[in-house]
Amino acid sequence: MLTVAIVSQKGGSGKTTLAVHLGSSASRAGYVSCIIDTDPQATAAAWGDWRGGEDPEVITTPPARLAKTLSNTAELGAEVVIIDTPPHADAAAREAAKASDLILIPCRPRAFDLHAIRATADLVKFSGKPGFVVFNAAPPRAPSLFSEAAGLVEEIGLRVSPVVIADRAAFHHGTAAGKTAVESDPLGRAAEEMHALWLWACERVNMPARKHERKSRSVQS
Repeated sequence: MLTVAIVSQKGGSGKTTLAVHLGSSASRAGYVSCIIDTDPQATAAAWGDWRGGEDPEVITTPPARLAKTLSNTAELGAEVVIIDTPPHADAAAREAAKASDLILIPCRPRAFDLHAIRATADLVKFSGKPGFVVFNAAPPRAPSLFSEAAGLVEEIGLRVSPVVIADRAAFHHGTAAGKTAVESDPLGRAAEEMHALWLWACERVNMPARKHERKSRSVQS
């Protein structure tokens, strides 16, 4: 079972946006996937409710129960699990990082946001797991900004995903209906960026981007 943790100590960084899009990408690729929402605000869980039961399944759990929930989902056939974590919660982020195969750190390419990921960088180093910053909600055309931000990220010991997720309306339009940008505007740039992120994440963990035979088994805690 592939486990991806989405962590950031800063609120509003876009963790849930990445979580629901990656979870949905895994489902569309034929994998049995689920999103584990450890944030007390349960934003990913609300998205799952709006989705009306369509894959991926969203499971809420407190951080202290994360290991048990992961064990249960593995036993029930989950193949890809995305963990959405709360901001300002070291314990939750540590548990998610420890349990993951890949850590993604969404970050806006701005000074305050870049400063805030220093604490997350320490957490990633302590976990010993591969971690990458994903520039999120970024200006669509600002190559010099990304270059400068990437340099700052690398100075604190983190790597940067080559896929940048821009600030696009498509990420917001379908949310209330439980849709992703890929579903609400499949030919748009937002869909293209999220698909690229899914392909890149699969490459990082040596997993095929598409599974030929899809399982239909439900995953529940």
